[in-house]
Amino acid sequence: MSVLSLRDIRISYDREIVHGVSFDLEPGGVVGIVGESGSGKTLTCRAALGILPEHFTVSGGSIELDGHDTAALTPRQWTALRGSTISAVFQDPASYLNPSLTIGSQIAEVVQVKLGHRRRAARARALDLLAAVRLDESVYTRYPHELSGGMLQRSLIAAAIAGEPKVLIADEATTALDVTVQAEILDLLAELRETTGLALVVVSHDLAVVAQFCDEVLVMRDGDVVEQGPVDKILYQPEHEYTRLLIEEHESYGLERYLVTS
Repeated sequence: MSVLSLRDIRISYDREIVHGVSFDLEPGGVVGIVGESGSGKTLTCRAALGILPEHFTVSGGSIELDGHDTAALTPRQWTALRGSTISAVFQDPASYLNPSLTIGSQIAEVVQVKLGHRRRAARARALDLLAAVRLDESVYTRYPHELSGGMLQRSLIAAAIAGEPKVLIADEATTALDVTVQAEILDLLAELRETTGLALVVVSHDLAVVAQFCDEVLVMRDGDVVEQGPVDKILYQPEHEYTRLLIEEHESYGLERYLVTS
């Protein structure tokens, strides 16, 4: 059974901006979404999270999250699902962490709210989560400004998985990181996928990341899905000119070494 299913999703703001996105995400699966800025990648993910910007609406299609028709959800029900069924990690972790609270207290708060743990148990769970994202327990008492970009991103991942979600959306989650840290974050997500069955939506402009990590890929341009399918097929045998152009742009990065030959 799919944990996240989008069927012909259309998003509008005065006019239609995203024109019919569909995909199914199974437990442990990874769907990638690629395309240039403004292609509709992030809007699609925000629709799945129920956090579209003001005045934007899902004007067509359906989204089913772990068996729930999201169109029928009340704001309170959405709040209950976010963090416990679906969660997200975005590009700039500093924007999503409270600068006046320690990292540990922010992670522990998610555990308390989403899992109902008491303070001591929540602290212990937060320490376990820090270890899971390969951070020392000393990070628990540190503030966001005291951490590097890679450490902040790991901390945000720890907070995002603290409620034990089934789906994690990683929207350009490694874009601002150097190559070494990016590889470490991707390895961490792969490990979480394998050990917990976490399903992932990976949004990226970097085809090498998608080739390395995803099972299926959607190529978006101007709100349309121009090509969709298994990652090795789309990246080895692209049928659309836009996909071919994206691949040509990435050839200098050694994209071919990530592709699995049949």
